Amino acid sequence: MNQKPLIGITMGDPAGIGPEIVVKALAKPELYEQVRPLVIGDGGALERALRVVFPSPVAPGSGGGPSLHSVSRPVEGYFRPGVIDFIDLDNVPAKLALGQISAAAGRAAFDYIKKAIDLAMSGEIDGVATAPINKQAIRAAGIDFIGHTEMFADLTKSQPVLTMFQVQNLRIFHLTRHLSLVEACRQIKRDYVLETLFACQDALQRLGFWRPRLAVAALNPHGGEGGLFGDEELKEIAPAVEAAKTNGLSVSGPIAADSVFYLANQGHYDAVLALYHDQGHIAAKMLDFERTVSVTTGLPFIRTSVDHGTAFDIAGRGVASSTSLEEAIRVAGHYAAMGKK
Repeated sequence: MNQKPLIGITMGDPAGIGPEIVVKALAKPELYEQVRPLVIGDGGALERALRVVFPSPVAPGSGGGPSLHSVSRPVEGYFRPGVIDFIDLDNVPAKLALGQISAAAGRAAFDYIKKAIDLAMSGEIDGVATAPINKQAIRAAGIDFIGHTEMFADLTKSQPVLTMFQVQNLRIFHLTRHLSLVEACRQIKRDYVLETLFACQDALQRLGFWRPRLAVAALNPHGGEGGLFGDEELKEIAPAVEAAKTNGLSVSGPIAADSVFYLANQGHYDAVLALYHDQGHIAAKMLDFERTVSVTTGLPFIRTSVDHGTAFDIAGRGVASSTSLEEAIRVAGHYAAMGKK
């Protein structure tokens, strides 16, 4: 029996590059050596993407591009190179305009996510990798979620849920994410940092790090220089770190943000807790923009995602890179396999 993890891949917003990067990624035979990929999307959108990515004379079924195989359940998949197995929700209008915000596209993208969650919760798939959605399209469809993470947390009734970035040997958690910098700074409080450190340890242990080594990034330049450049390190962050140590966590910090990410990538720490959105995002994306993967921790199953948007400006041109999605599928497979051990 094939024991490779079965990873559900949501197609993302059908008006964006999601369908294109899905078919481009699954044209790579090497992915099938690591996972059994199953797309959750729309057959018509996937056919259009194949025509864009593999234009004539390299057409679906001609030997140059993969063919599509519709299934009703994951166990029906072939899971072999040259074939894209997919569950067809048949929910994209035939004349959907590419590169435009659309309520129909937002609703379709949300439907793929709900289906993937249902399959993962029932144990029919081992993990989920998501192609990008558009927040404005989601809102246009009347869906009251700001993003993927919030959807997965709510629909699986999971708390706390954290976002972890992974690129090369660097893993980054975020204390705060989609907030203004001013509001993010207001939320850097001892109890919140401590609570998040416990959640980080739990997440890493679920991923196979039984005694994880954590580091906390400093907020201010040079870690505040003893209060000369701000006192958040003295009043909030350092006390949280000390409390975490007292409770048995292996954690260091606060460590100046201009060095802590480098040290973690060199293997000194298993993960870093960044304090605000750009502090962590810049560090990861400067290291390798295309291979930065978002991992949602705290769910009943592994979920990874590309770390880019729907790229409406290039949708339908076949030029979008599938590297981030390929990496997201691999990382989902890796952690799903670790969870089976």
